[in-house]
Amino acid sequence: MNIEIEDIIKNVAPQLQVVAIEADVINCDTPDDFWTELTQEALRIAQLYDLSQINKRPGIAATRAAYKALGKEPNRYRPSSEALCRRAVKGMELYRINALVDIINLISMRSGYSIGGFDADCIQGDLLRLGAGRTGEVFNAIGRGQLNIEGLPLYRDAVGGIGTPTSDEERTKLSIATRRLLMCINIYQEEMPVGDVVNLSRNLLERYCQATNITVKYVRP
Repeated sequence: MNIEIEDIIKNVAPQLQVVAIEADVINCDTPDDFWTELTQEALRIAQLYDLSQINKRPGIAATRAAYKALGKEPNRYRPSSEALCRRAVKGMELYRINALVDIINLISMRSGYSIGGFDADCIQGDLLRLGAGRTGEVFNAIGRGQLNIEGLPLYRDAVGGIGTPTSDEERTKLSIATRRLLMCINIYQEEMPVGDVVNLSRNLLERYCQATNITVKYVRP
């Protein structure tokens, strides 16, 4: 999969790095031992941060700054990394979805980066463009219904939008049937070192989803 960053994103986020990880996977229900690992991460986040500190983490703060520069209010459309960490700090139970989704959630909480997780076989074409959502653009957010994506950073394939830092689209969502994964780690400002987040991703995917043929691509504006 090729990824291009459009000028509208380059202009508001010149430090952006996208790490695109592709792999053949065998998805499954979230194993109990991994769920324990995820809940321990949530407890660690709750011990490290007060609620008021979450949006000041470098990776989250820089994502929010991109939202504001595009005219989007980040307190109404929180990046997924922020929403997950806020949930952890509030002591709210995390959603248990499937192994791939929950792996991405753990990486997102630990790193501070919002991560798009896509079933690569459901993406149309071999090019994703990272631009901004437009007025009236249709986007069926996973578990949320229609989402107003105007002014949100947005990945589009040949058909339309598939992912924002707030939510991904139903059309390309990860399911138990997913056999080819595309992860887009959106680093608006470095918090967790890039090499560390790649190694963590690779390790978890190999341990819990039998990942093979892993490729890593680095994309900058």
